[in-house]
Amino acid sequence: MSDDDDFMQDSGDEDYDFEYEDADDDESGDIGIENKYYNAKQMKIDNPEEAIDEFLEVPALEQEKGDWGFKGLKQAIKLEFKLGRYSDAVEHYRELLTYVKSAVTRNYSEKSINNMLDYIEKGSDDDKAYQCMEEFYSLTLHSFQNTNNERLWLKTNIKLARLWLERKEYGQLSKKVRELHRACQREDGSDDPSKGTYLLELYALEIQMYAETKNNKRLKALYQRALRVRSAVPHPKIMGIIRECGGKMHMSEENWEEAQSDFFESFRNYDEAGSMQRIQVLKYLVLTTMLMKSDINPFYSQETKPYKSDPRISAMTDLVDAFQRDDIHAYEAVLSKNPDVLADPFIAENIDEVSRNMRTKAVLKLIAPYTRFTLAFISKHIKISIQEVQDILSFLILDKKLNAKIDQENGTVVVESTSDVDRLRSLEEWNASLRTLWRATLNDGEGFRTDETSQLHGMRGGPLFQSGFGDEAPPAVGLRAGRRLRTGWKGKGSGHGPKATGAGGY
Repeated sequence: MSDDDDFMQDSGDEDYDFEYEDADDDESGDIGIENKYYNAKQMKIDNPEEAIDEFLEVPALEQEKGDWGFKGLKQAIKLEFKLGRYSDAVEHYRELLTYVKSAVTRNYSEKSINNMLDYIEKGSDDDKAYQCMEEFYSLTLHSFQNTNNERLWLKTNIKLARLWLERKEYGQLSKKVRELHRACQREDGSDDPSKGTYLLELYALEIQMYAETKNNKRLKALYQRALRVRSAVPHPKIMGIIRECGGKMHMSEENWEEAQSDFFESFRNYDEAGSMQRIQVLKYLVLTTMLMKSDINPFYSQETKPYKSDPRISAMTDLVDAFQRDDIHAYEAVLSKNPDVLADPFIAENIDEVSRNMRTKAVLKLIAPYTRFTLAFISKHIKISIQEVQDILSFLILDKKLNAKIDQENGTVVVESTSDVDRLRSLEEWNASLRTLWRATLNDGEGFRTDETSQLHGMRGGPLFQSGFGDEAPPAVGLRAGRRLRTGWKGKGSGHGPKATGAGGY
């Protein structure tokens, strides 16, 4: 059993190696010291105060500082912190750091210190605990700086910077990031290629900070610099963070294609790292698909296909399906049944654009057959407010996608399209050409006489078709845009030629 099992926390953010259990059973030592240590472990749950005393007696039993004393101090410190004995925990942690120099191996001490800091971070839920945690970090950084362990000093500082990011303490974070950038530079001020991995972690922290504070100008510069780093083999989670923030930056600029590309790369990296953030980023990828008005299903790719039926993203899957089918009612139903979709501020901020696109397409589809309709008619069928109907129609008119006038007083809309007039003019020209052909071919031989054919055309020189209203539709619906033109022949010698119905609309 590992001596850290009871307190082990996930320290994956800053330590990307595999975790191994401490091989206590394989270590030889004084039997009395070993027995006291394990007896103290058995007392932790029922008698934590007595267990602390037992653990603190272990270092005193060693003639020289060694593994058992280091383990005893670790257990005592964690129990003291858990019980709120913060000053005792700090004092014994100071003693623990003296073991790092020579009493235990470098790798074992680094893993132990990282696990200890993770445990303290996650237990710092009040001001006193937070102050204790800051003292732990201060002591750790001072110790590693004195031992010239630059690698662990950098990693610990990055952990501290990440903690300040989580707490949104941007002032302290900015100072710490500047200090770390200097540590990752050569004497001439250029980036040190040997520290490329740390640089990317710093860029990721800064990019997250500027994404949260909406400083897109600074974010864009750092994002481009981060992508130019070639001297590092970063953990995929770091690249997932950078790409995710890049996607959000592109979204704010309405650059949907670049956003989609970044979200896909972010998802791929998170998936490789085994991070749960991949699910959230996959939702962002689906969102950009709708904003792009793409007909390509985002779950067609090999990387995303396994998640198509994942219940955590089923709502987004249904949304994109309704969007690509132009089914406004299904789309609205998904949103109303899944309010958790809007729990993510980023999705809530951008879904309005998708909803507006859906409603705009629905309005255009609904009014296509009409030349006059009411705002209430649109509101009733699409189930949106009259004010939103008016806003959508105003946008369509300004964007020259609809040639119409809105009568706000009466709540009606009249479409002023020239398409019907142009169609009728073309038909009259076609009729004139047909009349000329008729005279040339039939007047000289057997067939209709000129006076017979004149009956076909009505009054000479007058139009064959007249524009006007079609059949009156129900009051809420308005007038149909027009009827289909029909031409046909009566029997030969009947005295009648082509005949057409009147065209509806204007």
